[in-house]
Amino acid sequence: FGFRVSCFGFYSRITCPVAAAITRLAMASANDTDLKKHVVVFLKHAIFLYKKMGGNRKVIKETEMMEMLREGRVSLPPLVIRFLKDQPETWFGRYLDALVEVSWGKQAVKFMVEMKSQSTPKVFQDAVGIVKAAIAKERSNRLPMVMLPYLSDAQLRELEQEGISGIDLCGNGVVTVPGGFSVFRAGKPNRFSSSAPIKNIYQKNSSMVGRVFLVRSQFEAVKDVVNEVRQRSLLVTRWQKSPLTFATVSKAIAGLEEDLIIGRSEGRIRLLQADKLLDKLSQSYAPPKTRERLRVKVESSGSTLLEFLMRQSEQLKLPIVATGASSVGQYAVMQRGEMLSVYCPRLGTLLQQLPARPDDRFPNLELIETEDDRLYFDAREERGFCWASPVQVYLELMAGDKRDQETAVQVRDRILRDAEAQRP
Repeated sequence: FGFRVSCFGFYSRITCPVAAAITRLAMASANDTDLKKHVVVFLKHAIFLYKKMGGNRKVIKETEMMEMLREGRVSLPPLVIRFLKDQPETWFGRYLDALVEVSWGKQAVKFMVEMKSQSTPKVFQDAVGIVKAAIAKERSNRLPMVMLPYLSDAQLRELEQEGISGIDLCGNGVVTVPGGFSVFRAGKPNRFSSSAPIKNIYQKNSSMVGRVFLVRSQFEAVKDVVNEVRQRSLLVTRWQKSPLTFATVSKAIAGLEEDLIIGRSEGRIRLLQADKLLDKLSQSYAPPKTRERLRVKVESSGSTLLEFLMRQSEQLKLPIVATGASSVGQYAVMQRGEMLSVYCPRLGTLLQQLPARPDDRFPNLELIETEDDRLYFDAREERGFCWASPVQVYLELMAGDKRDQETAVQVRDRILRDAEAQRP
């Protein structure tokens, strides 16, 4: 078969059984077709399983983290980290998780460690708060340290500014000894899965939970968030599409709380960081999946075209919403083109009533068929016609060119002003 070892360099970490199968395949005689067939099938599935397993990241427990610390499997070269004891007493009978000695050459310093098995912003802030309280009462010259499965660059910089040391299980860390040594190591990838209920609450339909807090900044209970999301979901109210479930909304709220974007106080769920929420939504935004895109020429234009589309939407019970690009003028100063672009879940139904002809050269109407709930969510009605929400406009502009992104700043400012006005 002409195999070379270098051909399998990508799978350099495959297990011995797979390596043995490769050897048998390479040594098989030309007539041994059955052996070749079985071995090839095995290799295909073995490599598939290996690749799939390699993408999984482990969820770790604090007991496992403690065991790694005890066994010396937590490192931050060139430092040497040595476990001394667990649960060292700090103040007023309170305990942290571990006491370690960190040394570099002849210098050795003891650190009190607060350990957490999650790496979410909320858990990180909790750990920092605990060691801050401990060090305020400390009289034994022991220094504070947090230990998480993963520490991001931003978290490491925050620790450095606070004068708190931190290490993770991925090879990142910052250790600072006043008047002594200092080590900062970052850039190692996260090898541990997030414990957040939804992998990315800022993508797809779950992002509507975050969006609704930019429109209404506080709720008394999760059920109120569920109802608000449903009421603002145009495909639910006018197209009978299934709404987000209570469980999905609840999980998204938990994720927003972990990221410190919302919080619970005085029996209410409140928006805390509107600007951070917008950033998260923008970073995670992906263009919608569309089934068809058609550009046509219609005799109507301007307000006459809007009125026609509004009537068709009512008569056919068909949601029609202008795209973010076509809705910019509702929220910012920007010259809009002659062509109006709209989203619609069923173009065939609309085209039967639309006096239009396909025209790629001089179109004045673009029809985009999609059932992506985000595009219709919180659509703003004006004189019967629906425009995209300010958040949808902002996200589409941020995904555009430099000129679009400059205009997005105007929309962002408006969203943040409106969110601030909602605060009690």
